[in-house]
Amino acid sequence: MPSVETNDRNSLLPDGNPDFPEILQAFRPSQLKSATDSETRRYARELSIVMPCLNEADTLGMCILKAQAAIHELNVDAEIIIADNGSTDGSQDIARELGARVVNVAARGYGNALMGGIEASRGRYVIMGDADDSYDFGEIGKFLKPLRDGADLVQGCRLPKGGGTILPGAMPLLHRWPGNPMLTMLVRKLFHAPINDVYCGLRGFTRQLFDDLDLRCTGMEFATEMVIKSARFGKDIRETPITLHPDGRKSHPPHLRTFRDGWRTLRFFLLYSPRWFYIVPGMLLVMLGIGGYALALPGISVFGATLDVHTLLVASLTVLVGTQSLLFGVFARIFAVSQGMLPGSEKADRLIRYANPERGLLFGGTCCATGMIMLAVESFHWWQTGFGRLDYSQTMRFVIPAVTLIALGYQTVISTFMCGLMMMAKRPIAKE
Repeated sequence: MPSVETNDRNSLLPDGNPDFPEILQAFRPSQLKSATDSETRRYARELSIVMPCLNEADTLGMCILKAQAAIHELNVDAEIIIADNGSTDGSQDIARELGARVVNVAARGYGNALMGGIEASRGRYVIMGDADDSYDFGEIGKFLKPLRDGADLVQGCRLPKGGGTILPGAMPLLHRWPGNPMLTMLVRKLFHAPINDVYCGLRGFTRQLFDDLDLRCTGMEFATEMVIKSARFGKDIRETPITLHPDGRKSHPPHLRTFRDGWRTLRFFLLYSPRWFYIVPGMLLVMLGIGGYALALPGISVFGATLDVHTLLVASLTVLVGTQSLLFGVFARIFAVSQGMLPGSEKADRLIRYANPERGLLFGGTCCATGMIMLAVESFHWWQTGFGRLDYSQTMRFVIPAVTLIALGYQTVISTFMCGLMMMAKRPIAKE
């Protein structure tokens, strides 16, 4: 977690490492709160509004004033927290003059700033939003009502598909058409999240949800990690339409970088979905390799092309690569569940339990032994010819499968031992 200091100099979080790669922060040891901590937490206020800030003097004052007007109109016991990430333009002074609480977050990054501000919050509910005046904090009532009704996460939606409105000049075309809709579609398909705008930064959630999810991402991926984890753990996710206004900054461009942050988000999706990144491609490769063997071993011709030993080589490659991908999928699943990044699943856990060292030794040892016997037979034939030239179109039909079986057996043995080691880690009880 990031290093945080409040304006009264109280340290709330352990020191973080700002140089640690953002995506790897998602794989730190889990620090999930215990059930006792969850049940005994007391909230000083009903609502905390958290705004990340890095040199937002142009717009911060307007955002705070809008939030204060909404708080007064709703008559809610609330606080406004400015999670400052090292501003040098006087943003902190503006916030204090307007009565907001400033939390200084030393570790740089959008996610770090938000985690620091939320950790310092004292409200039962949290609404977060950017301080660039693109979000209207007068709309916080749209988030507070569903939260009071029992929602865990209320996601804002700027896109017309979800009833939102984007004012002219408020969102770059690259974000509005291919970018955001594509990433949102992936979240809906891969993680079954019922939302239409995954990147919307204005959202509300319970403080309990934040504590339970143990969010790790320190950059822009923080917003998508919250949605993905909430969906994975079966939380109550709702969506409310909002209006996106043009960015009010004048002194500097937006902090979001289209291609850099888009790639980081896509990379996070892949890392968080072992099934689609490892398992499905691995199964397709193995099936393709088996099909290649079925055609190439007897030398079948397809559309006039005779499939021979060269096809066997390619088929062997796909089998080995596919098997390695499947094994890495098992590694990823075990690790993710043990660290609280994904919930347990009876079906997946049942399959993983088969990947133990004993079965690995049995299967891998059989493959290795079979391959060695095949090599021994071909070596004997070679000896019979006086170690002379061989008919490669015939001998390679035995040598290639033999070498493939040995490689497959060896990687299975060492991989299942690795699985056994990883399964020794303590795993949470939660099930899908």
